[in-house]
Amino acid sequence: MNRRRIVSAAVLFPWLLAGLASTGSAWAQATMAVGEVMKIDKAAGRVTLKHGDIPALDIPPMTMVWRVSEPGLLDGLAVGDRVRFVPAKLNGQYTVTALGRTPK
Repeated sequence: MNRRRIVSAAVLFPWLLAGLASTGSAWAQATMAVGEVMKIDKAAGRVTLKHGDIPALDIPPMTMVWRVSEPGLLDGLAVGDRVRFVPAKLNGQYTVTALGRTPK
């Protein structure tokens, strides 16, 4: 029974197996962006980032406000920090799903 479910998942969702086999792979690198923190609004769960080109979302370099998927992502951040982040468009809103400071 379990074997049938695994085979069904492999047939119906081949991207799932590819993603599991490539943790830390080019996919993760392709969706990573670099930016600088310009403003933090913890109460609203938003961060303003000055970032480079984000081809995956067809966004040119600019400064824009991003919603964060979890408020804890903003903990320990300060204006002026250089960050790497994973951008996404969730429910029609540009959202940061992962965020971390980079060395200066």
